[in-house]
Amino acid sequence: MIIDAHSHVHDPVRTHIELMDEAGVDRAVLFATRPHPERATDLVSLRNEMSALTAALDGRRKDADNYRLAWQELDAALAAYPDRFIGFGTVRLDLPASEIAEYVYREVVGRGLRGIGELTPQPDNAARIEPVLRAAADHGGLPVVVHGFAPTTARDLRTLADLARRHSTVPLIISQMGGLNWLSAIELVREIPNMYLELSTANVIFAVRLAIDEIPDRTLFGSDAPYGDPFLARATVERVTASGEVRERVLGETIARLLQL
Repeated sequence: MIIDAHSHVHDPVRTHIELMDEAGVDRAVLFATRPHPERATDLVSLRNEMSALTAALDGRRKDADNYRLAWQELDAALAAYPDRFIGFGTVRLDLPASEIAEYVYREVVGRGLRGIGELTPQPDNAARIEPVLRAAADHGGLPVVVHGFAPTTARDLRTLADLARRHSTVPLIISQMGGLNWLSAIELVREIPNMYLELSTANVIFAVRLAIDEIPDRTLFGSDAPYGDPFLARATVERVTASGEVRERVLGETIARLLQL
């Protein structure tokens, strides 16, 4: 089974299914989203959507209405294509730590979602996810996905590694190869058995090859669609691997094992 380990809700959702079909992707991990760059028709409209992304990544726009709309879109996509999408639920990191456990129970476990993410702590504030890791551990070690590209910093990656060591029953997935800090991300994930590296948004093809060579059991094919393309992301993995066991792990077997599919 080919599983895209990183994608976001599309508008319309059918477009996403068509991209998956074209790429030969059976299922995709699906995250809620507030920005929708696929809606843009020109530079001005794209700037508007990307400004929403920037606000989300730097910690602004944490209001409840934005979260409710994103949840509604995710719920609708999962209901429309339950055999294609695997839902993950985000967590409001602006909540007091004492409320996060209840939030995970209600909004993630209570909705029947399979993991948590994509979390986007503010730069140099990755420690804010620790209450989420505690809650994930309380529910059997739910996988947790953390945004890895900018504005995530090298310091954040080191913090995430420390947190992973302290919460060893929780699979902690660094998305987008850690962005420009991909070399450090590979080194950190290699050292810590419960850390995983998702391969989307790679800057150079050599980085993908190196990551798979160094951590073949803990690298995950992902597209970051709609920012990336499932067909190209799969082709990238296949370009740097030979057909066989390692490629199959990266393209789906490892994330299937984590999600007990």
